[in-house]
Amino acid sequence: MDPFTLPPLAALLDLAHTAVSALSEATAPVVGDASAALAVVLLTLVVRAALVPVGASQVRAESVRRRLAPQLAALRRRYRDDPRALQTKTLELYRREKASPMAGVLPTLAQVPVISTVYALFVHPVVAGHSNVLLSASLLGAPLGSSIVQGMVAAPTWPVVAVFLGVLLVVTVAAWMTRNASMHLDTAAGLPDTARSHAIASALSWLPFVAVIVASLVPLAAALYLATSTWWTVAERALLRRRFGLVAA
Repeated sequence: MDPFTLPPLAALLDLAHTAVSALSEATAPVVGDASAALAVVLLTLVVRAALVPVGASQVRAESVRRRLAPQLAALRRRYRDDPRALQTKTLELYRREKASPMAGVLPTLAQVPVISTVYALFVHPVVAGHSNVLLSASLLGAPLGSSIVQGMVAAPTWPVVAVFLGVLLVVTVAAWMTRNASMHLDTAAGLPDTARSHAIASALSWLPFVAVIVASLVPLAAALYLATSTWWTVAERALLRRRFGLVAA
């Protein structure tokens, strides 16, 4: 069952279609056929601006986790044979510090409905009973409704290849910068350097590259959302980490 056939989600999809179409029409006199792509980018900027308080809570949570890392490591050593006691003591530590171990997950969860809506917007031929005109939109010949994988195997022209590879490159560079910044902070904070913690940290450090895989599989419009959003995250994290003293100003 398509969830976007349900009345609340259908209304949300229709609202998104109206917003993107209006932005596309407004920017068409300036950027021409690229107006729909620009509309997606502008919509992304509006969404991320609204989520700045959530991003701040994530960096605040990151600051707390790094400050508590030595205490958490001590608890793991002390209660390594008693998982229930470890869980209890860990939760007590977070309560004492007025923090939440789940706070850093909020920005990711907050964006799931948005990228899901952008994805649906460029795969549904009909939205709220009317034709989806956005499916005919393109960026330098690359259709916004086609995924990068689909576009690359459909014998595209070089401009189309350049668009697809360019978007993937933008997401990849942002993921690399995110990984490097996180690893640098771990080193600067002097987090416990056991073999197990190093292995876990190394594995988790590659998580930003999940966005690269997603960007290659979703419609180009959703990949543009990811590209814009990941770079917003890079800039936002840099500024907020200075604000919360995680890096030198």
